[in-house]
Amino acid sequence: MMAVTGWRALLYKETLRFWKVGFQTVGAPVLTALLYLMVFGHVLEGRVTVYGTVGYTAFLVPGLVMMSVLQNAFANSSSSIIQSKIMGNLVFVLLTPLSHWGWFFAYVGSSIIRGLAVGLGVFAVTVFFAVPSFVAPVCILVFALLGSAMLGTLGLIAGLWAEKFDQMAVFQNFLIMPMTFLSGVFYSIGSLPPFWQKVSHLNPFFYMIDGFRYGFFGVSDASPWLSLGIVGIAWLAVSAIAVHLLRIGYKIRG
Repeated sequence: MMAVTGWRALLYKETLRFWKVGFQTVGAPVLTALLYLMVFGHVLEGRVTVYGTVGYTAFLVPGLVMMSVLQNAFANSSSSIIQSKIMGNLVFVLLTPLSHWGWFFAYVGSSIIRGLAVGLGVFAVTVFFAVPSFVAPVCILVFALLGSAMLGTLGLIAGLWAEKFDQMAVFQNFLIMPMTFLSGVFYSIGSLPPFWQKVSHLNPFFYMIDGFRYGFFGVSDASPWLSLGIVGIAWLAVSAIAVHLLRIGYKIRG
């Protein structure tokens, strides 16, 4: 019972941590996504039609929502761990009887909450520009949960690995950001030359966004079942790594 209560307390603490500065952690990403939509939608609406009948602005909305979910889920767990390590207050969590599973569920769980909160905010403001249909709502929810869990877990690994903010910036700027932007957020990979289509299929972020977008339009660049399988297996793999690192106390225990 103590372990269950403990991880819930840590989950509440991590959720409260980002929510108390919601203007920065939720409001700022929503504004950024809105600016992307206004600029790209204004320039390309009427000039680009995706999947034959889908207008560009409507196509862009799910991509921006999922991009925001992924980036903020990663930012939540990674920033929390690295800040706690640098400021020295991680020791207070280490003193608790929490197991490595308790840490995992609390940090990844709070990342899912932040990712979904930002995603809902982005959808709420972008829906005024284009209202996409909801062909498969369950698919939307599943990929949103899996995507935020995946990036929250990656953020946990990055936070454990990094020892200073510069190292975290390298991880985010040279891995997370490029893979997110090159995953089909702003375009359908069907419009790319064959070589770059093959390269895009090596990017697991593509399957998260493509599967999420399928839930809105019922069409996608890859089979939604293939996307679900790849994203699910990828999350299990990174989760196994994260749990192992927590179990051995990687860079958090002397």
